[in-house]
Amino acid sequence: MPFYRIAVGTPGEASQPDALKAALAEFFSMGKGPAWPSVNKLTDNGSATPSGLVAASLAHAFALFVAVSVGANISGGHVNPAVTFGAFLGGNITLLRTILYWIAQLLGSVVACMLLKFSTGGLETSAFSLSTNVTVWNALVFEIVMTFGLVYTVYATAVDPKKGNVGIIAPIAIGLIVGANILVGGAFDGASMNPAVSFGPAVVSWTWTHHWVYWAGPFIGAAIAALVYDNIFIGDNAHEQLPTVDY
Repeated sequence: MPFYRIAVGTPGEASQPDALKAALAEFFSMGKGPAWPSVNKLTDNGSATPSGLVAASLAHAFALFVAVSVGANISGGHVNPAVTFGAFLGGNITLLRTILYWIAQLLGSVVACMLLKFSTGGLETSAFSLSTNVTVWNALVFEIVMTFGLVYTVYATAVDPKKGNVGIIAPIAIGLIVGANILVGGAFDGASMNPAVSFGPAVVSWTWTHHWVYWAGPFIGAAIAALVYDNIFIGDNAHEQLPTVDY
């Protein structure tokens, strides 16, 4: 890993207008967070059934497509602490802005879940949980593999300087990989791939059983994807340095 590409950022970066606007964009984009409990209501709490998984995957795919699209020109449309972490490891975002994004993403998820609970008259915002016979280690591997696929897709379609016209389809590609992952892993551990999406329901329902899996898995998967793509397919020669104002 070429650690020299990692940038910490300046102390005043957190107060810069563009950084605050980017964080605000991440906050609003996290409005897709309550998709799982919404699907539970639509499918009579049968989100792990085939029809429930299809509904959940489509809801997440379309919601993420929109969330990434509306935030792309402001914050990059991360909408996920794991994606932000992967971008940081590749030297595409500073540490200070990374922390700012994380705060905005987590707050956005909590507020979205609270609004969902209020507007639906107390609909239970169930936390992510493991299915029967699925161990924490099974779930950890699931989250690592699925998040690897997600962040790899982000790098290939949105981060790679050589992406060309492929960058136009980045939001839909990112939405589709998440939807596909939910179809595969949704019945096992909920297929989070996003610590913020797991954090909001956990706070509102105050359920923290195996919650660490939904942080460790996505962060490990994101780190592996960033290191693999950045070092093998981008390399030093093609890497675009951060603007000096971000250092």
